Amino acid sequence: MISKQQIHNQYATMVQDKIDIFKDMIAALTEDSKNDAKGSAGDKHETALSMMHLEQEKLNHKIQEYLDQKSILDKIDPTQFHTKVALGSLVVTNNLTVYVATALPKITVDNKSVFGISPQSPLGIQLLGNSSGFSFQVNGTNYTILEVQ
Repeated sequence: MISKQQIHNQYATMVQDKIDIFKDMIAALTEDSKNDAKGSAGDKHETALSMMHLEQEKLNHKIQEYLDQKSILDKIDPTQFHTKVALGSLVVTNNLTVYVATALPKITVDNKSVFGISPQSPLGIQLLGNSSGFSFQVNGTNYTILEVQ
C-alpha cells in the first residue's frame, strides 16, 4: 500500500521547487533590467525593458498558480484517513490512483502512478462523497472505487 503522507510530501516539494525556480527567474530578470538600464538608451532600450516586464508578469502569474496549489496542499492533513472521498483523500480505482487535492502532474511512488486531481474536475466531482464499491463513468471510462484513504 502506498503512503498518502509520502505522496503529499512529494507534491508539496514539487510545488515549492517550482515556486523557488520562478522566484529565481524573476530575480534574474530584475537584475538584467537594472544592468540593461545602465548601458542602453533609446527605443531599443525601451523595447528590451517592455519585454522584460512582460516576462516578469508571466512569471508572476505562474508563481501565483503554484502558490494557490501550495495553499490547498497546506490545508490538507495527510495523516487523516477518510472513508468517503474528500479533499486530501487518496483514492484507488480499478483504473488509476488519484490524490484529491489540486491538478498536479503524475508522480510515481513505490512503482505506482498517482495523479493529483482537483475536486472540481469531472473525475473529482464523481468521486467526492463516495466510498469503496461505488462505480461511475467519466468520458466513456468505467471506474470503481477500490479503496479510500
